[in-house]
Amino acid sequence: MAAKEKENQEGQVAKGTPASKEGKAAKEPKAPKPPKDAAAAKDAKGAKESKAAPEAAAAKPPKAPRPLSAPPSRLFERYKKEIAPALAKEFSIGNPMAVPRLRKIVVNMGMGEATQNIKLLDAASAELGQISGQKPVVHRARKSIAQFKVRQGMPIGCSVTLRGQRMYEFLDRLTSIALPRVRDFRGLPSKAFDGRGNYTLGIRDQLIFPEIDYAKVDKARGMNITLVTDAKTDEEARSLLRHLGIPFRT
Repeated sequence: MAAKEKENQEGQVAKGTPASKEGKAAKEPKAPKPPKDAAAAKDAKGAKESKAAPEAAAAKPPKAPRPLSAPPSRLFERYKKEIAPALAKEFSIGNPMAVPRLRKIVVNMGMGEATQNIKLLDAASAELGQISGQKPVVHRARKSIAQFKVRQGMPIGCSVTLRGQRMYEFLDRLTSIALPRVRDFRGLPSKAFDGRGNYTLGIRDQLIFPEIDYAKVDKARGMNITLVTDAKTDEEARSLLRHLGIPFRT
């Protein structure tokens, strides 16, 4: 009996240790991959990029050409070459930066009737935009005035402030085209300065500007044009504006 039990135990031990389990227990470590050559990897990357470059270029839409910049105003060129040296000589100014120059032009159109009919202000704003080439700013009442039937926040006018090339182009059109079209025009008053080198003139009719279509105008609208300079005295400002073409009365 003891011999039989020993044989049975040996058979069970033999059955419980198959070859697959032995393989699992004795696993061999994986061999490390050989390192890639750095130069070969770089060449492969470059080849990939060179292949992808024409594909990316074909996928991108062509860039639109840049718009050509407008040529400088003829009046500005004349100021630099002729007017500035003449003013420096006239007033004995040694520093070129101290020569009087035009800083900005403010065109203002007041519309008191807009409190009753807002469409009048829309028409005035559109005309002012055509004249100046710039979108006007709408002005609103700062406080309520019962006498004029004005409430705070009501639109009462519009204006534009011109600087740089637009300023010189507007002044060129004003002096060479618009003012000569005024009926019985005999020049502008030379004493309408404010004591700080700024000059204001009034226009009664917007039809003197060639940008306004006569057939589309519902009524005549006036405007104030203020020429702001950095002149120290009214005499310097008067001389500057005269050189720029403002026709003062003699």
